[in-house]
Amino acid sequence: MLLDPNPVEFPARWACAWGVDKYGLWQSFEVGEQRQVMRWIAPGQFWMGSPEGEQERVSSELLHQVILTRGYWLADTTCTQALWQEVMGDNPSRFSDDPQCPVEQVSWEDCQTFLEKLNQRLDFTLMLRLPTEAEWEYACRAGTQTPFSFGETLSPEQANYDGRYPYASGRTGVNRERTLPALEFAANSWGLFQMHGNVWEWCADWYGDYPKETAIDPCGPSEGTGRVLRGGGWLHLGRSLRSAFRLASSPGIRSDRIGLRLAGG
Repeated sequence: MLLDPNPVEFPARWACAWGVDKYGLWQSFEVGEQRQVMRWIAPGQFWMGSPEGEQERVSSELLHQVILTRGYWLADTTCTQALWQEVMGDNPSRFSDDPQCPVEQVSWEDCQTFLEKLNQRLDFTLMLRLPTEAEWEYACRAGTQTPFSFGETLSPEQANYDGRYPYASGRTGVNRERTLPALEFAANSWGLFQMHGNVWEWCADWYGDYPKETAIDPCGPSEGTGRVLRGGGWLHLGRSLRSAFRLASSPGIRSDRIGLRLAGG
């Protein structure tokens, strides 16, 4: 991925560490004893949705071009239980035996409260938020157009899902029946871990139909009944981990299959 020739301040006021590695530009922020790596996602364009020939696609995945004119920061992992507890003072997760597992059982509304408190702790220097649905898919794909960022197929050695229900004609595998630590498995080519599987991730958008024409910096409809969820979860079928797969849920619902990933900038 090419770096934006004029990214945000580097090092930023909020950064406790920073650098450039094989994935690109990164900076970290710190809250208490918890540190979160943020990856710089440069602006660009991509095809959002899935082509008609993609196996097990659904009609809501209308293929259309998206242009993102602004770069943004995206956490390299889902928000961990440790970070959530540092900010909120509690841990709502069902699988609470490992603080490095993603926080779950958090609603979209809970996430807004968390973001407000986290931004206060950082003195509003980063302005953390949920990613838009387009930002999420762009980062998940990491320059690819295959069903998964790592190719056409999926196995339980690459992601956490119910391996008894493989994607397309893939082989069956293990059902772990729980979440795994946020740094499990290899990162995609932009340095992001577990964009496929483990927990669904809330996006900022209301769920709605895609446009047929090119969309520039889309942020979803102005109102709706469900907020977008992306990525698939530990209890779900292989097809739901595809880069294009989208789901909607009431912003008040909590589930042990739903977490969040931080965006900023």
